[in-house]
Amino acid sequence: MTRYTPVTTSDVGWQALLADAFEALLGRPPAGYDPGAEYAAYYHGNFFHETRNDRDPTWLNPAVLSGGEPIEVGDLYLYDMGEPPLRFDASRSLFQFSSHGLSDAFAADLARACFAPDIVRGADLAPVLWRHDLDLADPVLAENWHVCYARIASNGTLLDAMRVATGIGRGPGSLIPFEGNADEEWAPALAAIADPRLRAHLSLGCCDAAEAEGLTYLGADVPLGSLLGDSGCSAVAGWEDGHGQVDVTVVRLGAAVTSPRPA
Repeated sequence: MTRYTPVTTSDVGWQALLADAFEALLGRPPAGYDPGAEYAAYYHGNFFHETRNDRDPTWLNPAVLSGGEPIEVGDLYLYDMGEPPLRFDASRSLFQFSSHGLSDAFAADLARACFAPDIVRGADLAPVLWRHDLDLADPVLAENWHVCYARIASNGTLLDAMRVATGIGRGPGSLIPFEGNADEEWAPALAAIADPRLRAHLSLGCCDAAEAEGLTYLGADVPLGSLLGDSGCSAVAGWEDGHGQVDVTVVRLGAAVTSPRPA
């Protein structure tokens, strides 16, 4: 198995190289999408829930819920080929709650913080937990919540959402020197990527699902589900593993998801 070895490289044209490479996947330049919108790369799917990484107490650290440093949960990877584990933004991840067994005061406060029934962003959840002094990591309360969409840490631009969704770091040293072949569906688009390092790395995520080392690119033809769809979001790009257990979706976020709720 090919594995990448991190190196330190200075590349002043890195952002331009990424934009050209993602144009090949998206079919148009990232700059051609709404520049005023916010974009996110979400990690989700059955594996995330079945392993209970969606209920890891790390998500509820008050410092990270309020927008602190990104967190690593459960050593989750896109490819597991030597790259660092995914890092998540708890403050902008989406939590689903049940108020069963909790106080009426907490339930009412939580409802005001939710942007959809029982769905709340981490940043809006944090002050509710502080006000009621609840430890939701307590085993008695652990079934009352889970993360339904874990946001991979990025800066809100489409370029950065695509970067983290494809497992690319801040420079060429993060690229996996994949030596295999992409699925014929994506081979013509990938051939247009001038930089051979990026072409090889993105080919890894465009292999046939039965042979892929990790996730397979699906383009924009991915279901969003009612939660995001009803909140004004739209899919830009998506990947899933060959077993249908792991999904990564780049989403143009609707205002309901991005607007802070009353504290």
